[in-house]
Amino acid sequence: MTYQTQQVLKKALSLSPIERAELVEKVFDSFNGYQKNNFDHLWAQEAESRIDAFEKGKLKAVSAKKVFRNIEKLK
Repeated sequence: MTYQTQQVLKKALSLSPIERAELVEKVFDSFNGYQKNNFDHLWAQEAESRIDAFEKGKLKAVSAKKVFRNIEKLK
């Protein structure tokens, strides 16, 4: 990784999570052949798959409180 790239990364990591997500989306959009619709379609498929698994009892619900507590542990 070049020095310039390292500096960009350092600045990017100092952004808020929302700003980093927006930055990542714009970087992805910059690649030739990247199809946002395809990306959105894949996320929709994943969501539907999880809903189906939940409805069939293959996936358990987790409270938002527990989810956020687990996220805090990862920091």
